[in-house]
Amino acid sequence: MEEQEIQTSNYCTNNVCKEKTTLVHSGEDYFLRARNIILNAQLVIHIQMYIFENDATGLDIINALKETAIRNVEIFLLLDGYGSYSFSRLIMKELKQLGINIRFFSPFFSGNNFYIGRRLHHKIIVADGTIALIGGLNISNNYRGTTIGSTWLDYAVQIENDETAMQLEQLCQNIYFKHKRTHRLNLQPVSYLDNETTVTVLQNDWLKRNDEITIAYVKSIQKAQKEVIIVGCYFLPGQRFTKVLKKAAKRGVTIKLILSGISDIPLMQRATYHLYSSLLQNNIELYEWDKSVLHGKAALVDNKWVTIGSFNLNHLSSYGSIETNVAIESTKFAKTLASDLNAVISQCERITLETMKRKNSLFATIANWLSYQFMRTIFIIITYITYNRFLNKYREED
Repeated sequence: MEEQEIQTSNYCTNNVCKEKTTLVHSGEDYFLRARNIILNAQLVIHIQMYIFENDATGLDIINALKETAIRNVEIFLLLDGYGSYSFSRLIMKELKQLGINIRFFSPFFSGNNFYIGRRLHHKIIVADGTIALIGGLNISNNYRGTTIGSTWLDYAVQIENDETAMQLEQLCQNIYFKHKRTHRLNLQPVSYLDNETTVTVLQNDWLKRNDEITIAYVKSIQKAQKEVIIVGCYFLPGQRFTKVLKKAAKRGVTIKLILSGISDIPLMQRATYHLYSSLLQNNIELYEWDKSVLHGKAALVDNKWVTIGSFNLNHLSSYGSIETNVAIESTKFAKTLASDLNAVISQCERITLETMKRKNSLFATIANWLSYQFMRTIFIIITYITYNRFLNKYREED
């Protein structure tokens, strides 16, 4: 299989670049940065989003895109056909008239077919190959907050003047233009001039034999010596990953999981509850965030390795969706995230075996088990349909 190399930019020398990475929070922090990136772009913008709502936040971003398009900046907007199904066709027509390139990834309805399989789960904004936002935030009021709704807890990373931004741009370009497997990118880690920071773009697209995020999670936890903190919305890992967590805890590594006290998918939350007893019995600490919906997808290992992006620790992200994270090896960045996560933990409810006994009735225990079995079955069915559709597509092309 051929691999396409990313060319080094004129501000990178021997794969070493002067870069800046910034931890970004949901709320105005993220959306002000997103708007500024769009408005300050000079040449090209790539935006790839799972959900793009037609609410006030979405319209704010759309207006910024329109203003930028008038300056003849080339814009490529790729939205998931299921997650962004409600995106206004009228607005889509207006954007196209301004010269903005926009399409859906795997439309929910295509021709005479109804498609529920492989999804584009990206949340990426990149401009001019020099600046990028990547994380877990979709474009919606939920992630910005309103006067009547609390901001969902989520994270992103802003990357500036970095070869990583060029890598993300190339990745977006390949997906937008439907490049085949022969165009798989070989995205190498990028080191900073200070020799203290390395940034790696990680991809998960199992159908194209790409499971870098899954492998990075497993390897980092297997190597952990002191502490692992995971922010896990929709937390429903497979047996392999659960065993990795339990083995690390058995070695004396402190494992802290920040999970949903409030979820936008109650059935998923109940399925996660089913895992609580087993995790607690293996000395894994559980904390529920109940100040708002938890949507973050992040991990911190030994205060030196971080990953943030679109990847959820469940079967769907591992085997059914296209996901992208960044991994950052930097004690400075890790300490910033550690401070934030410890502040979150201080506001969480800690779950123990004692609190489980007080809360869980026989009915709740049965409901949790049924939810777990249902969600696992649904995930497997969806990924099976995706796998077969993918095979049939490539057989037709051959």
